[in-house]
Amino acid sequence: MDNGQPTTSFLRRYRWAIIGLAITALVVIILAPLASSDPDGLDRVSEDKGFSAQGEDAPYEFLPDYSIPGIDNERATVILAGLVGVALVFVLSTAFGAYLRQSRRSNQT
Repeated sequence: MDNGQPTTSFLRRYRWAIIGLAITALVVIILAPLASSDPDGLDRVSEDKGFSAQGEDAPYEFLPDYSIPGIDNERATVILAGLVGVALVFVLSTAFGAYLRQSRRSNQT
């Protein structure tokens, strides 16, 4: 049944998203284990200025210290946490894009 629109396969339609995800996953797999374990900017400043003990822990941590609880291999857990982060950003941005597309279509009619 031809409705006037060209038919495209899933891979062809989403090839740039798939390529982008693959490249991002490779970057995470290669570079995440090389990340420094030293404190980041704000933690470092609080330590240098002597007020780090006044800080409070977050009430909830999704991936505490960029790791997945229950996995003992530090390298694997950092990579998996990075991949979870990539997947979360991808899903949220894709959902937001679909919402914007839908709202634009409904405003045009």
